[in-house]
Amino acid sequence: MVIETENLTKNYGDKIGCKDITVSVDQGEIFGFLGPNGAGKSTFIKMLVGLLFPTSGKALVLGKPVGDIDVRKKIGYLPENFKYQYWMTGKDLLSFHASLYKLDKKNAELRMEEVLELVKLKGHEKYRVGTYSKGMQQRIGLACALLPDPDLLFLDEPTSALDPVGRKEVREIMTSLKSSGKTVLLNSHLLSEVETVCDSAAIIKKGSIIKYGKMDNILQSKLILEIHAEDLNREVLNILRDLDSGLNYSNNRIQMEIKDNTAIPHIASIIINGGGKLFELSPKKGSLEDVFISLIEGGEKK
Repeated sequence: MVIETENLTKNYGDKIGCKDITVSVDQGEIFGFLGPNGAGKSTFIKMLVGLLFPTSGKALVLGKPVGDIDVRKKIGYLPENFKYQYWMTGKDLLSFHASLYKLDKKNAELRMEEVLELVKLKGHEKYRVGTYSKGMQQRIGLACALLPDPDLLFLDEPTSALDPVGRKEVREIMTSLKSSGKTVLLNSHLLSEVETVCDSAAIIKKGSIIKYGKMDNILQSKLILEIHAEDLNREVLNILRDLDSGLNYSNNRIQMEIKDNTAIPHIASIIINGGGKLFELSPKKGSLEDVFISLIEGGEKK
């Protein structure tokens, strides 16, 4: 395992940062760590990279306790609200980070060329960071995180300032890292992107995990049934609402949540036996956004 935590907890006085976080992340996996603002996501990441000390619990990163010096050389980290020295050029900034990673001069020069090409900033490295657009600053931050060719990359909102093309390029970088055996822990509010690239995920609320597992299993936890039926009377609709109080009905179209596919024949018989005309009945997995909102609003812990 690249990351293993057991009941990892951080308190700020009497305030909970995160509580009893237990997760495992495999090598070559893109792992999504999700939650609303203030849920404890950044606190969790900062403990794993050694910027915060846990109050209790255990954590191993690349097989060693958090904060291990040798492990830090193999980690890349892009924080959410980073600020770089505006008077530095892009190359100055990369050189500074190369010295922090203790890269020798020859390897540092080669690696700087590689990451500038990777993040599409080649030709802009001689300009001051203060002249960069928000998207370019996001890219140079990503370049700094990629500089040591890390085995484990922590990305906290890596695409927040990027346009759609930039977000696509970051997704491609993450998937290429995965294909080469690297591991990525991703925190993002762009849930459609998380759904696209992540193998597993954990959803956190008020410091505690409320959903955790493989992405396919998380998405299957919310199954949406779309129905096209006519001549539905009030009695039939009331019976269906007993199955899902959040049912939506408009223009002969119904959208409702079901537990699994075994409910479909029963729902079809309710409509037909009630005198309705059933034209279409289509089950669909909920999106990650559907699941996320349902869990955050409902707070069910699983």
